[in-house]
Amino acid sequence: MHDTDVIVIGSGFGGAVTACRLAEAGYRVLILERGRRWQVQEYPSQTQKDWLWDHEHPERENGWIDLRVFPHNSINPRMAVVAGSAVGGGSLIYANISVDAKPDVFASGWPAEITFDELKPFYHRVGKMLDLQQVPKNQWPERTRLMQEAAEKIGFGDRFRQLDLAVSFDEDWHYGLDDPFDSRHSKTFTNRQGQQQGTCVHLGYCDIGCPVKAKNTLDLNYIPRAEKHGAEVRALHLVRWIERQEDGYRVHFERIANRRRESGQVSARIVIVAAGTMGTNELLLRCRDDFKSLPRLSRTLGTGWSSNGDFLTPAFHRRIVDPTRGPTITSAIDFLGENNLDGEHFFIEDGGFPDVIRAYVEGKRSANNLVATNLYAGLRRLLDHGDADTEHDALDHAMPWFSQGRDAANGTLSLSRKWTLFGPLELDLDWDVRASLGVFEAISRMHTRLAEATEGNPLAALPWMLTKALVTPHPLGGCRPSNSVREGVVKHSGEVHNYRNLYVADGAVVPKA
Repeated sequence: MHDTDVIVIGSGFGGAVTACRLAEAGYRVLILERGRRWQVQEYPSQTQKDWLWDHEHPERENGWIDLRVFPHNSINPRMAVVAGSAVGGGSLIYANISVDAKPDVFASGWPAEITFDELKPFYHRVGKMLDLQQVPKNQWPERTRLMQEAAEKIGFGDRFRQLDLAVSFDEDWHYGLDDPFDSRHSKTFTNRQGQQQGTCVHLGYCDIGCPVKAKNTLDLNYIPRAEKHGAEVRALHLVRWIERQEDGYRVHFERIANRRRESGQVSARIVIVAAGTMGTNELLLRCRDDFKSLPRLSRTLGTGWSSNGDFLTPAFHRRIVDPTRGPTITSAIDFLGENNLDGEHFFIEDGGFPDVIRAYVEGKRSANNLVATNLYAGLRRLLDHGDADTEHDALDHAMPWFSQGRDAANGTLSLSRKWTLFGPLELDLDWDVRASLGVFEAISRMHTRLAEATEGNPLAALPWMLTKALVTPHPLGGCRPSNSVREGVVKHSGEVHNYRNLYVADGAVVPKA
């Protein structure tokens, strides 16, 4: 007799959606989530602490962001990967955007059963559940206007579009209100799942915890709906390995309590691994190569990893951009699918950052930190055209030009020892950037064109110039879907080859950017 019908490992998009629909169907569902169940008063935006997750000692530090940095050599650049660690997974740290994949994405690399037409009704269903909205026209941040103007000036005005955001807006709010960013202007309401939320007042805290709960995160929709249908969520439960049993699986975990880790286990007929791309790959690699509890996992496990082509170019404009106000991302200039540019597919976005970053840099400057002081002096020189606005802070002029592109998806995740012969097995990433240089360089050129067309000074990112180092919050792949265990890890349904009733349901199954 099993403890429950289904164990879902992780509560991000894959885990939350799957748990919700299975609970609705009458299954007994248990969600094991390594992160906390965050309350508004605990958000880093409010406390300015508890930022990071510590893989070695999560009992000491189990914060908001999981940041992994993989070393580099001449072929493999340094890659930093950002993920969420919370009930609600990456939905708490992402920039609210919901974008349907283009139909041509499915032309190759996917099993024949997975097509755009097959997925389209589910895109719509998710959009309805997340209550997707666009920033009302009367609330456009300056960044949005800058994006539209830049696109028009270089002849791509038809590629500009607003993005659907999982954010609740109030049509009556506007920048002309008295102290418009005061939380008192946020209108409270009860959402369809009975959760209390507020409307957006453009605080710019999307990635570090929205204090008015305008962001429609998974802990406010899919997860409470799952709980209404009997699902149980256990936070601060770190799954270590999965053991096959005759009629199901036993999941071994460590529970964080009182700054200690306590071992435990639970069994179910069905297990769904949805720990995020990095977490899912590491867990399955450990089951195959470390604990050897799932030895028949495909030898392709960990291959086909993608950074989703994430790239950033900061620029400083003569006008006030005010990047700390408004949703983190609001719009795009689309060069995907049929809109591709010279065969390179990418998606340009406006970018914002929260006030706490400004406060940190200003604090360093006031403390006579040499780097921060010189940075500010350099920014002032960039802006000093004789007529540039000098009453505002230099960072008010900053525009982080974001982008994602279709990279080569040729990375490999594996377990290795730092010192070759001894030490613990750790997750490692082998990623040859050379096959993706075309798309990154195309993005960089476009960022430069857009910035210069709107009187901006683009700054080539030094880490990219010197070492081709990058950061991605959108890792994908490692558990490629296929028709055989020789070619991939899972079937088109997400069920793992050779292991009935074991599934993967997250970004790890996405075989390309």
